[in-house]
Amino acid sequence: MQTAGAALALGAGMLAALNPCGFALLPAYLTLLVSGDQPTRLVAVGRALRMTVAMTAGFTAVFAVFGLVIAPVASSAQRYLPWFSLLVGLTIAAAGIWVMSGRTIAVPKWGSRGATPVTRSMRSMFGFGISYAVASLTCTIAPFLAVVVSAFRADSPLTGATLFLLYAAGMGLVVGTAAIAVALAQQSLVRGARQLGRATPIAGGALLLLVGAYVAYYGWWEIRVLGGAPADDPVIEGAAAAQQWLATSAAAIGPAGFALVLATALLAVAAPALARRLTRHSEQQRTRDTPVSDTADAQEGQS
Repeated sequence: MQTAGAALALGAGMLAALNPCGFALLPAYLTLLVSGDQPTRLVAVGRALRMTVAMTAGFTAVFAVFGLVIAPVASSAQRYLPWFSLLVGLTIAAAGIWVMSGRTIAVPKWGSRGATPVTRSMRSMFGFGISYAVASLTCTIAPFLAVVVSAFRADSPLTGATLFLLYAAGMGLVVGTAAIAVALAQQSLVRGARQLGRATPIAGGALLLLVGAYVAYYGWWEIRVLGGAPADDPVIEGAAAAQQWLATSAAAIGPAGFALVLATALLAVAAPALARRLTRHSEQQRTRDTPVSDTADAQEGQS
């Protein structure tokens, strides 16, 4: 496997997280990380990492199925992809209206009764990744087929699998870095949300409604363009300008820059926790090493 091919797969995965079709879903995902509690930074970062892994797994699972199973008929299937974007957008918009009405989105638990809030469910994050991928297929499937699937055919299954993992790592790197940033600021965000009181669910639902409306509109725009309508659209052009700025910024930072930011953030969170643990362990060890007679004498002297 050539270094250029590996870098291309990693970069394609990074840009897939900020593609024109589904990039609006990223802020919606980040809002799901801010739950109603105020955990420690270490707990918040751990939660963000787990959810990012689940979301990235859902995203890349769709591409694996589409790229390896549907790729032979991709040319005929691709014209139906905008309808999936439309359906995903309408579903998210409906979820926004549901939240604005004061209800909570939840998913069933595995093997038990009841439901788990979306903000705590790994299953729902996997599903969110699937939705993200379905909405993004139109914009990202061509680079994926060119970079990853072609390697399975031209080189070897091992090379193709490696490029696929690099593609997933690129997507997870961008999403994970953003998620860690939100997790580090979670306590401040939660305090600000509590100050808003009852307006918080309305604001969160409004964001989901706005995101869903855009994704659905984008799908409908693609359907109209495929039908021969003009491609000019002020909404799409305005969103494309914002997406292009994000993609350009991500490309300028590069994989090494994102990895450095992510590693620095993780170190800043883990180092104090590790220092406290070492201090506690040292104190416990010092207590065990102190002779009983010395402890008794010290207690008598204090009395």
